Amino acid sequence: MGISKYQAIADDLKKKIIQGEYALDAAIPSELHLQKNYAVSRHTVRQAIALLVNEGYLRAEKGSGTYVDNAYLAPAATIPVKENKTFGVIITYLSDYIFPSIIRGLEKTLRQQGYSLLLASTNNDHQQERECLEKMLDYGVQGLIIEPTKSNQYNPNIALYVKLREQKIPMVMINAAYEELALPSLCVDDTQAGFLATELLIKEGHQQLLFIAKIDDLQGKYRLKGFIQACETYDVLFASEDIITYTTETRKEIYQQVLTRLNQKAVTGIICYNDQIASRLLDVLEEQHFQVPQAISLIGNDNASVSKVGKVKLTTLEHPKEKMGVDAANWLIQAIETQQEPPSILYEPKLIKRDSTRKIR
Repeated sequence: MGISKYQAIADDLKKKIIQGEYALDAAIPSELHLQKNYAVSRHTVRQAIALLVNEGYLRAEKGSGTYVDNAYLAPAATIPVKENKTFGVIITYLSDYIFPSIIRGLEKTLRQQGYSLLLASTNNDHQQERECLEKMLDYGVQGLIIEPTKSNQYNPNIALYVKLREQKIPMVMINAAYEELALPSLCVDDTQAGFLATELLIKEGHQQLLFIAKIDDLQGKYRLKGFIQACETYDVLFASEDIITYTTETRKEIYQQVLTRLNQKAVTGIICYNDQIASRLLDVLEEQHFQVPQAISLIGNDNASVSKVGKVKLTTLEHPKEKMGVDAANWLIQAIETQQEPPSILYEPKLIKRDSTRKIR
């Protein structure tokens, strides 16, 4: 499978930045210019820009434009790496969505402390996760930071994790945790996130709601749980068809499912699994003449860069991202240097109200 269009555009822009075609602090071409130059949709251009903002190559200034940033252009300070102090990081995606911010926090903290970092990506696939774990074992990493792969499904690699634990290799999980293993984790309270998002719409007068849930990851399960809790708390009824589910492999199918449901029911509010889904859905809705928020209020999750790009800024919930990376790095350093596991961390979500939701009568 080839790379996505927005990734190809981001790679091309990144190359131009590195080669100096776009100078430090200079504005890059407008979204409209990029849209015409690459012959793609506005949404694709916005995804590419959001990705580079996330990775630190660009910065977006409200009402001004998008500029070349210095996060990856400034020479890094030379920090001696501690002998035999290499940590492994296994994450679902390295260069997409909120993950570059998490990695940035990890890398900055570990390098400052003189540790080296070995990165690997599973693409949310169990076989690739196994290969990543085996490579980490072969390399002899001193500790592991892991984002679980399809955390709401049975994992065929559980025995490998048990082997790692028997070898006394410290491990901490981020964003979710395998329920079969009693491993420490750094997670957002996703149940509360789902509750807060739903509660906002209900308090703004919305009774006809849809919820889009990713069901192969625990975050989706817990966010759906929060949706159900909020509906029960405020006596809001919903049908089984008002919960639209998808997996890693079926993500592209949900937009048509949403449109089908909108033709069956007068929905006024939609809570999305994350900002990536909400951002794409916003464009799909407007293409079909459902104006956001005039006709439909829309909420995402994670406060990703894509939530702040475009004419309609997404109402969303905060994800600690870079702080989670910093905290995970410090967790592992403390576990290694004290030979004791620090406690897990549960981050409280914070609602961020923007343009995509409104009160109705």
